[in-house]
Amino acid sequence: QVQLVESGGGLVQPGGSLRLSCAASGRTFSSYAMGWFRQGPGKEREFVARITSSGGSTDYADSVKGRFTISRDNAKNTVHLQMNNLKPEDTAVYYCNANKVEGPDRYNYWGRGTQVTVSS
Repeated sequence: QVQLVESGGGLVQPGGSLRLSCAASGRTFSSYAMGWFRQGPGKEREFVARITSSGGSTDYADSVKGRFTISRDNAKNTVHLQMNNLKPEDTAVYYCNANKVEGPDRYNYWGRGTQVTVSS
């Protein structure tokens, strides 16, 4: 079982920056791939960024490439999302995700989310 708690959301002006954090419980954090997803008003949840368990590889949605950076610290059981040059369309609830596959078993956990609002 992994529990995820997001923080760092808030209100920011267009062009501004925010850094989201996700703190994970448990001793097996380093075995999970981690990701960030978001759900804007009236929209479905969508993929934002992911990072492999070792942190050696990352992937981003086209809409955030070059502006967002995902990173993780396995010693501190945390994953971060640095968001720069924010746009109003980035307004959403941002969710942290942990997932892994071990043989026939699939594990998938979600945090409760943190609100990001980009507005002048």
